Amino acid sequence: SVPFLVRLFPSVLTKFVYLNFLAFPFFTDFRRPELLVNNTINLHLTTEPGVTVGIWHTVPGSRAAEARGRDRRWYEEALADAHPVIIYLHGNGGTR
Repeated sequence: SVPFLVRLFPSVLTKFVYLNFLAFPFFTDFRRPELLVNNTINLHLTTEPGVTVGIWHTVPGSRAAEARGRDRRWYEEALADAHPVIIYLHGNGGTR
């Protein structure tokens, strides 16, 4: 019966493969990463029309004092400066 259900409802398979309905730790608002991780903000990048990717921008500890109390514009400008950017892709089984 499982193959039949997957054929009828392919979104069910997607939910179980990617587990994107789980938010661990529970009762956490991932839209506000500054509550979880210091010097971090939530941004969204449009990669192509109709596709938006949510990202967290975390500045390194060496720039923590400089980042404290800054607004979103400062973080966006920090992405464009000469400092290297490390992209961490967490995989498909977890959350940010």
